[in-house]
Amino acid sequence: MSETLYIQTDKNMQVTSEKVHLQDIAQLSCSNPRVLNRCGILKVVTLPRGKYGRYPVSVIEVIRKIQQAEKDLEVVHVGEPEFLLTYTAPEAKSQAAAWLKTIFVCLLTFFGTMFSIMTFNMDVDVGTLFQKIHTLFTGRTSNGFSVLEISYSLGIGIGVVCFFNHFGKRKLTEDPTPMEVEMRSYEDQVDTTIIEQESRSRGQGQ
Repeated sequence: MSETLYIQTDKNMQVTSEKVHLQDIAQLSCSNPRVLNRCGILKVVTLPRGKYGRYPVSVIEVIRKIQQAEKDLEVVHVGEPEFLLTYTAPEAKSQAAAWLKTIFVCLLTFFGTMFSIMTFNMDVDVGTLFQKIHTLFTGRTSNGFSVLEISYSLGIGIGVVCFFNHFGKRKLTEDPTPMEVEMRSYEDQVDTTIIEQESRSRGQGQ
């Protein structure tokens, strides 16, 4: 009776070596620990040395190499029929460069948001509206620092924190933030596009 190897792959896996082994790109399960160990260290992909980037990989090719090494092994795959290998440099990134990028993005987001809020307020003339409301209810002219302006300013900040579900390192709830959802959606679209482009290139080449 032949052994069965179950492999599960994600849509995008990150590697730092040009020699990619099966255990680097897939979760493995087998009742025979010897088969599991042999398959785990099996080299299934060789990437161009030093040419970092994203490489589409077909699961069929991976299964074919497993079966060449293990003749009597049945392979069951769970996951996408094609996935991406993100080949990155093994050395750690500069902490200074990472901090500079973070600060730049924070400043860009802060001033961009500030500009958007200011232009919105100028467009709808919120100041004049608050003046009229204050005069209507109190009979006096507002000095610009009434409860309306203060509540509005605090409300914008609180609303942003509640919407993004994030303040510093803390989350208000366990749900992913809108930014995390958008980033995940963007990554999925990029991965899908790269895989589809590679599939079309192989189809045209044939």
